[in-house]
Amino acid sequence: MKPVLAVDLGPLRLQNPLMNASGTLDVLEVAAQKMSLGPVGAVVTKTVTPRSRPGNPPPRLWEVTAGLLNSVGIPSLGIDAFLRDKLPRLLALDMFKGPDAPVLIVSIAGDVASDYGALAGMLDGKPGVAAIELNLSCPNIGEGLEFARDPALLKEAVASARGATRLPIIAKLAADVTSVAHMAVVAEEHGADAIAVTNSLAGMAIDIRRRRPVLGNLTGGLTGPAIKPVALRAVWEVYRAVRVPVIGMGGISTADDVVEFLLAGARAVAVGTALFFRPAVFEEMERGLQAYLVREGFASVNDLVGLAQQAGTDGVEANSIL
Repeated sequence: MKPVLAVDLGPLRLQNPLMNASGTLDVLEVAAQKMSLGPVGAVVTKTVTPRSRPGNPPPRLWEVTAGLLNSVGIPSLGIDAFLRDKLPRLLALDMFKGPDAPVLIVSIAGDVASDYGALAGMLDGKPGVAAIELNLSCPNIGEGLEFARDPALLKEAVASARGATRLPIIAKLAADVTSVAHMAVVAEEHGADAIAVTNSLAGMAIDIRRRRPVLGNLTGGLTGPAIKPVALRAVWEVYRAVRVPVIGMGGISTADDVVEFLLAGARAVAVGTALFFRPAVFEEMERGLQAYLVREGFASVNDLVGLAQQAGTDGVEANSIL
């Protein structure tokens, strides 16, 4: 008998704990190329904003040691075009049909806190939309990180969205703040049904020949294996601080990475940069996760969630300083 991979993210039921990170995948492009996304529990859209925006000037991507800097800047058609054109095309795809179909999560971002309420209200009750992700921590747009750094702004944004929709709300936060656990508590207290950590981390690179920053926006967000230890620590701390489910993301590229995040406290994980160089990563992760559960004698993936919190290695208490 196969182990159970289904997980609950608050009111959401996912067939497995795998999803894509917002901004890293356009499902319509995948479908147009006749490619299979693979086994995922949820699909997260690219972030939608109140109005159309072109994104940041190029160059937008730069490979660094063990990671990728991106300064895409959330190009968006705007919410009106998304609802009129893109959402119906997404829901018409075969992948969203049938009992094992992934749920659709729409990611949103605003310039001011009230934008989150306005966008959430426009999505409320839309058929096919299972949840809303509040992108509160993008490091490569103007003041994109301020919601994740300022408790008052975070409270206002989450509360604004909560008051405008009955849909589950996921608050996507950043690890490069004074206390991600504190910010997660603020989001939970004001209506978040789940916490996602971590968004990309602010960084930059300089071309020593041209003697200037390589990205068109000067700085960008660091993703990929380089940030995995930071992301794992963030999940560990947030899991201890909140009662709502945690979604882990940041540098996840193998089934072993998935298991690590689950053991730290994540109930689901999002994959981003790995999709750029290993398109079949979801199939590999599902097979590897199943194999781990069978090998270690676990009946369900839920049995792994937060298990490492109980004790450190070799019986050392988890909160000990080694």
